[in-house]
Amino acid sequence: MRDFSCFGENGVQIADASSSSGATLTSPSHTTTNKNAQNLVTCVYQCKLHNSSCFIITITWTKTLMGQGLYVEIDDSSNQSHCKLEIKPMLFIKKRGYKALEMGSNSINFFWDLSSAKFGSSPEPIESFYFAISCDQELILLLGDMEKEVYKKMSKVSGSPNAVFVLKKEHVFGKKVYATTAQFCGKGQVHDVLIECDTNSTNDPCLVIRIDGKIVLQVKRLQWKFRGNYTILVDGLPVEVYWDVHSWFFGKFIGSGVFLFQTCLSAEKLWGSGSCHSETSWSGSLIKDCGQSQGLGFSLVLCAWKNE
Repeated sequence: MRDFSCFGENGVQIADASSSSGATLTSPSHTTTNKNAQNLVTCVYQCKLHNSSCFIITITWTKTLMGQGLYVEIDDSSNQSHCKLEIKPMLFIKKRGYKALEMGSNSINFFWDLSSAKFGSSPEPIESFYFAISCDQELILLLGDMEKEVYKKMSKVSGSPNAVFVLKKEHVFGKKVYATTAQFCGKGQVHDVLIECDTNSTNDPCLVIRIDGKIVLQVKRLQWKFRGNYTILVDGLPVEVYWDVHSWFFGKFIGSGVFLFQTCLSAEKLWGSGSCHSETSWSGSLIKDCGQSQGLGFSLVLCAWKNE
């Protein structure tokens, strides 16, 4: 693995192809300082209905001292309507439920059961749960591993969900190491993503990114190369890796380093000057492309916060 300039153009092959409760009007707040950074994961899905309508579904899983929370927003590109649902942590005692909302001329139904959900360090559940959304008796999104229970609850719903997972944003915390998992293509392998960087004990910090234990990117003299991009291959697909750790070294406050892994969607729509963009701006960009793109690809955004 060789060192390179901020804007490298070589690729690194790391894997072969594999088959492996109520509505509110406010979204979870986003902060810019390390002390107040929220533990949250935001997932964005694209879904096309039989009537050719395009929905962008944004789901944010949160974790606070009050417990796990859930916030959902759906945008309809055909009539510019949207609806929102929030299950606040303080109300999360009711871990299973149903909610019906109107969105323009559509009837949206939410079903969830998190009563037995298992969590890791992330606020996103790992197993033993379901969360489902239907539109006018058409199932459009199904999350979790309790599919049979979902169809028992939704006896009148038809079809199989066709939502495509297009974007994940996660806040990760650590002193030297930041870890998550990502599935860069729809039915591909789930990969371990590891970012390593020690900015405290060395005068010449180095940034290392590993996928499934293999080094795919190494940046020496990081203080001079605090922003850049590089291309790797995951499951045979080119994945562009962008990083911006300016705030780790030069910010007035200790902010997050920002890392973007993206397959084919234009990075300019998601990438800014080191800040983590809101879900609203992502949804707007995705809706514009929804009717034009056959495949938006997948993007992973990590906001890496250093523990003091």
